Amino acid sequence: MRKIMSRQDFFRKELVTELRRVEAMMRKEENIEKKIYYFSAAYGITNRTLRYAFTDDYLMADFVLNTCYTGLMDRFKRIRSGDSTVPLEARHFEKIQEGMRLLADAFDEGTSILKPLEAILTATFATSGPGNYLREKGDLQI
Repeated sequence: MRKIMSRQDFFRKELVTELRRVEAMMRKEENIEKKIYYFSAAYGITNRTLRYAFTDDYLMADFVLNTCYTGLMDRFKRIRSGDSTVPLEARHFEKIQEGMRLLADAFDEGTSILKPLEAILTATFATSGPGNYLREKGDLQI
């Protein structure tokens, strides 16, 4: 007898698959602009998922990922315009990618998404002026 997957399970599985794909694509890419582009797909899938299978976790993930994408794009645009005060470093993206993997794992296993989102948010915050300053002082570690 074939078991029918619930609506919630279907959308959760799709979310996990897409988050893993985003993380893998970001990992393979060397170009920072393309890494940010791939990262935008993460909040794209959380937004679609919460519209069809709403949970507070999907909403929280969507908000954090969207906010982080906006922050990364802001920093990227500043760098392009000649502002070199805060660089986008490989370390930032390593931590974001790690957070993405852990976020996919958390959704897959039904565990807390707080730590993965904190890792993504902290790495992204470190690309802002205040975040970079705290990192240079040694108060913020990524």
